[in-house]
Amino acid sequence: MTWARHLMLLASASLMATGALAMDLAEYNTARQRIGADTKVRLEKCRPLSGNARDVCAKEARGVERIARADLDALYRPSEQAHFKARVARANVAYEVAREKCDDLAHQPRKVCQKDAKGVHVRAVEDAKVAQVEERAGDTPAAKSAAVVQARKDAAAERRKADFDAAKARCDALSGDLQSKCVADARRVYAP
Repeated sequence: MTWARHLMLLASASLMATGALAMDLAEYNTARQRIGADTKVRLEKCRPLSGNARDVCAKEARGVERIARADLDALYRPSEQAHFKARVARANVAYEVAREKCDDLAHQPRKVCQKDAKGVHVRAVEDAKVAQVEERAGDTPAAKSAAVVQARKDAAAERRKADFDAAKARCDALSGDLQSKCVADARRVYAP
């Protein structure tokens, strides 16, 4: 057995162990067509709805398609970057759907809803970045550990900023001293 074949068998065994098995081009194209057909069916179910319910339904249908395509790409060409893109696709779709649902609200509640959606999105993207660093191959254990610590620190800073923005949006509903105290409390809790 050649060295390259042995390496290929080892790689395929590790892929099977993680549940991800690379596919050939024909399987990939078939799966893409199936995803497209499933999306058409989902969009057709949105047709009888009206207003924002229809918009939310369509966002969800398109979102399921984007996630499925990202997952398919990660299966077809497995890599750290492909898995990261799939995680980010999930975060982006969840954010877009949540923002669309906020359109049912008006004025201040809508603003708070959008800030909350952004906070959830930031958390998901930062979690994806941390997972990407944790999965990174080729680093020494010490370098990997330092990179994970730094990624978690960066993620925590981004989360605090998003949480502060959401808390501040809630404070905007108040007035006078209550609003000032609310913002000061939010700064104290979410300060870097």
